[in-house]
Amino acid sequence: MRMAMRPSSGAWLILGLLLLWEVSARLDWMHTPNWPPLSTVLAALLHDVFSGELPVLVGGTLWRMFSGLLAGGAAGVIVGLLFATLPITSRLFGLTIELIRPIPIPAVIPPLVLFLGLDNTMKVTVVALTAFFPVLTNTMQGVRAVEADALAMGRTFGIGFWRRAVHIILPACLPYIFAGFRVALALALVVTVVAEMIAGEQGVGHYLVLMQFAGRAPEMYATVIVLAVLGYALNRGFLAFERRTIHWYFALGRMAD
Repeated sequence: MRMAMRPSSGAWLILGLLLLWEVSARLDWMHTPNWPPLSTVLAALLHDVFSGELPVLVGGTLWRMFSGLLAGGAAGVIVGLLFATLPITSRLFGLTIELIRPIPIPAVIPPLVLFLGLDNTMKVTVVALTAFFPVLTNTMQGVRAVEADALAMGRTFGIGFWRRAVHIILPACLPYIFAGFRVALALALVVTVVAEMIAGEQGVGHYLVLMQFAGRAPEMYATVIVLAVLGYALNRGFLAFERRTIHWYFALGRMAD
């Protein structure tokens, strides 16, 4: 019963905060023209949506985000499998990876602008770098969690290394890989918007900065709301995709409970 009440309680809290927003703006509690009422923000949001401007911007941002996410995630899976199954690769490239990992992604954007320019290539590369490390780390953890009996059985039946990697190790790692992608998904949206804000001529991030400089507070807050809803929808959609893809893992979890 408590679990069933949580979503409705959270929804009531959000509605209360939105109502507080409207009231505080109407009564001028903030004493600033840059805090418009929620109703004004929603009106600006509807105008931008029905004019077609905002959907085009969101579509471009999502394209750049998913392109970088898939590229960086695929590289993370491949490198993670190699690092965990072939120790020589970890010895050769492990130090390089550990040196690059702590660098803040916004600090990488200026050098990439010099080499790749301001086009989509730079933004996709930044997102790919962001997605690479969470997927890499989770893939390596997944390989370490593979049961030794399953690997020993594969060797007993004469299954070669690459077939073991594809048919035994990779399926066993999928829950960990999906966990890495879930982390990377949230980071990818943030980094895409940041890249568009710092060095962009398109996308939601660039539009957000334009609205700030133009002093159009309703459009600016409307864009922030769009990003919040978009992030929530992407997370819920990924969770549904994960449950359908590795349904056997969740079924085993319920059986274990």
